[in-house]
Amino acid sequence: MGRWLRGHRAHGRQYEPLWKPEVDLGDERIYLGFRDLMEVRVAAAFIHAGLSPQKVRRAIDLAREMIGLDRPLSTVHFRTDGRTVFLRMAEDDRDRLIDLFRKQYAFREIVEPSLKHVDFGEDGVPRRWWPLGRRGHVVVDPERAFGQPIESTTSVPVASLVAAVSAEGSVEAAAAAWDVPSSAVRHALEFSSLGEMRKAA
Repeated sequence: MGRWLRGHRAHGRQYEPLWKPEVDLGDERIYLGFRDLMEVRVAAAFIHAGLSPQKVRRAIDLAREMIGLDRPLSTVHFRTDGRTVFLRMAEDDRDRLIDLFRKQYAFREIVEPSLKHVDFGEDGVPRRWWPLGRRGHVVVDPERAFGQPIESTTSVPVASLVAAVSAEGSVEAAAAAWDVPSSAVRHALEFSSLGEMRKAA
């Protein structure tokens, strides 16, 4: 990720940053805003689905030309099947898919919808992200709790609920301390434990 946002040199060629991060504190470190997080997430999903980093970079450049947005991956327009990237365009009152690399229309089922757990505004810009899906009850919303993960039914930060379990000694005691249902604390613990498992892996 750092190479994408700082730029890098490989095989004798200089690659410019893919986009300028939203947050710049002037200390040469990389800070991700919500749109940056969405871009990185989708780019990583494309690579996981089988696309090379070079193809993802090319897709971003082509999409910028076609839809005129600096951060195109974090819009509702993209899908992938692991080999190419499709741009969804509304034409003649129906959605059509364009293979970005061939610049041809594609009429095929797309296997990997890359943004299925993201809520979009009417302008196509991502507003909220549900990292575990809506059934996980944890949401990242840049307009709430400074963008940190919160338990969706109570709006309490996940980190606060998890810390309360450690401090109070049990789920029930943590729930009582925050005056929330025990289920909200369990949602936070599940999210936190999955994050720790991914770090360990």
